[in-house]
Amino acid sequence: MVVNRRRFIAATGAGVGTLMIGSTAGTTAVNAAGTRTSRAYLGTYTTWEGGGTGIGIASYDTATGALTATGALEGVVNPSFLVESPDGRHLYAVGETSEGTVTAVAVADDGTLSVVGTQPTGGADPCHLTLDPSGRFLLAANYSSGSVSVHPLRADGGLGERTDLVRHSGSGPDPERQEGPHAHQVLPDVAGRYVVAVDLGTDEVTTYTVEDAGTLTTTSTAAFPAGMGPRHLAFHPGGEFAYVAGELDSTVVTAAYDQATGVLTPGRAVSTLPPDAPGTPRNYPAEVLVSPCGRFVHVSNRGHDSIALFAVEEDGAVLRFVETVPVGGAYPRHLARSGDLLFATNQNSGTVTVFRVDGESGRLSPAAPAFTAPVPVCFVPARNG
Repeated sequence: MVVNRRRFIAATGAGVGTLMIGSTAGTTAVNAAGTRTSRAYLGTYTTWEGGGTGIGIASYDTATGALTATGALEGVVNPSFLVESPDGRHLYAVGETSEGTVTAVAVADDGTLSVVGTQPTGGADPCHLTLDPSGRFLLAANYSSGSVSVHPLRADGGLGERTDLVRHSGSGPDPERQEGPHAHQVLPDVAGRYVVAVDLGTDEVTTYTVEDAGTLTTTSTAAFPAGMGPRHLAFHPGGEFAYVAGELDSTVVTAAYDQATGVLTPGRAVSTLPPDAPGTPRNYPAEVLVSPCGRFVHVSNRGHDSIALFAVEEDGAVLRFVETVPVGGAYPRHLARSGDLLFATNQNSGTVTVFRVDGESGRLSPAAPAFTAPVPVCFVPARNG
């Protein structure tokens, strides 16, 4: 495997996890002990030392968050990011390799997973994907090639041949991380009118319209602070503001969003770290997660190994830093919510840690023992658990 800058930083200090085995999830609403459980899917890297064998499958206690490994869909290479269809009948995975792919997976009534098909993205190292609001297309962000690809969805949930590949251009001031474009995320806005693509390499977020033919038309491009390295964006439920995590400068920027035109206007930046945080190791924020109520934002800090809490004020226009809490693992990459539970995938310690979110304050408290998993980098609670 060729180790590029992205992979080197992520892999530094990585531990070896315990491999999941099997091919089916086998979860039920209530297990033999009378505990209500739900299914979850885990993304990993299969080509890394200590990595998984494919898409991991687990069940979790919906009351306590305690996780149990139940299997894996083996053979899907480097499924580092996953997204579920709205009806829960299909799962889509990136194949983060130099010749990037996206894979469609069918989910049977009993939770069994089976591959429907795989398509090349035309880009390198796809690291994020989303379904467009119409439900007709799958879009992927190709990190190393700085591009966004589009694939149509077939009636059986499979993927058709690529209909578009848009390449970003430009660079940023960080010579090691911003020598060129690096598309890191693509997602729809709240209204479902546009999709936005976040580019770490160019310090930009571009808004696109998805045309009926499966092509992308640029609507606008927002410039963020030079050297910020925008990684992920999350919209406030009201749709008029977005919060953008800067991987390279440990900030989160609040941006006003015009839902009619798709124009983002970056505003105030707030640090994801407390004032007394040490300067080493270097910190790389990753996931930004807005609570369903819209009152809180959580951001994962890789390096500081914490989760930052922000209070959302003025109807979404202002973020106020509240605190950071230790994540209980190393290099927390992805965060996901299920009810009042928050799951953090700790890539370098090979663990998933579970927290309970206080509904009044947004503060986190440990909810269950850490769960061992092979290089966990994505966690998706199943809709049909």
